[in-house]
Amino acid sequence: MNTGKISETILKRSILKQIRTTREEVLLGPGVGEDCAALKLKPGEIFVMSTDPITGTGKDVGMLAVQVTVNDLASSGAEPVGIMVTALLPEEIQEEEIRQMMAQVEEACARFQIQVLGGHTEVTRAVNQPILCATGVGKVREGGLVTTAGARPGQDILVTKWLGIEGTSIIAKERKEELLKRFPQAFVESAMAFDAWLSVLPESRIAVEQGVSAMHDVTEGGIYGALWELAQASGIGLEIDLQAIPFRQETIEICEYFGLNPYGLISSGSMLMAADRGHDLVRELKKAGILATVIGKAVKGPARRILNGGEEAFLERPKPDELYKIL
Repeated sequence: MNTGKISETILKRSILKQIRTTREEVLLGPGVGEDCAALKLKPGEIFVMSTDPITGTGKDVGMLAVQVTVNDLASSGAEPVGIMVTALLPEEIQEEEIRQMMAQVEEACARFQIQVLGGHTEVTRAVNQPILCATGVGKVREGGLVTTAGARPGQDILVTKWLGIEGTSIIAKERKEELLKRFPQAFVESAMAFDAWLSVLPESRIAVEQGVSAMHDVTEGGIYGALWELAQASGIGLEIDLQAIPFRQETIEICEYFGLNPYGLISSGSMLMAADRGHDLVRELKKAGILATVIGKAVKGPARRILNGGEEAFLERPKPDELYKIL
């Protein structure tokens, strides 16, 4: 395609035509020549906004752009309303690929009942694979906002589902043929299907109802990065039981095969939480069919200790995600 804005014909045919899910809060949505979106909220509600790019993979970027943004909003206790998408596309892209990408976006929006509010689509020599940057808009009642900075000494630290499921799914899709030479097909297909568990919206709603103090979506940098950011934002120390951190066997074996540290692998789909009665929250989540595990405590002081049986180490500052070592 030619460098620059895509044509109006392609915009209408392969992008705007894909957008069907709407919300009553949206007064002005996407259209030719429209550069802004307009929303109206009810009294007592406040906006929550988040933005994230999808750069670690060229596969399923439409779905991932929506999923990651919805998860960010969920970590604040907000109800997602809409999303704005900026797509930077390589010159060799075909219109059918654009249509499929937007169909993924719409499918994910329909799943979460959110509307595409607008965005920008451009072909540029600056990228060699599609890059989607999504800005999400959500709403939360006044007084109901949850932050990463809300953890307090004495609280339980817990995580939902398993760590590394997003990274495992991405690696399995990107390196499928190589993995099939080492692992059974059923094993690889199971790992690829981990993207079915990427949403943290259900657990965030239950956690908010149960009075959770802090939530943080475990994304780039894995559980080690998320623990550091939670402690840094809240001004607390940590005592984390390394052996309590849950992983699927597929994640462990794929990371071992590629020489990756699973504790530093991108982990959308797992929510890190701090709560006064963590085991009670675990039971409430399990009633809804959501695995949750208490992995440690928030403590006073700056020490962020990682306990592994009789051994002890200290949490380090976040490093580049393990995913980038092989992709």
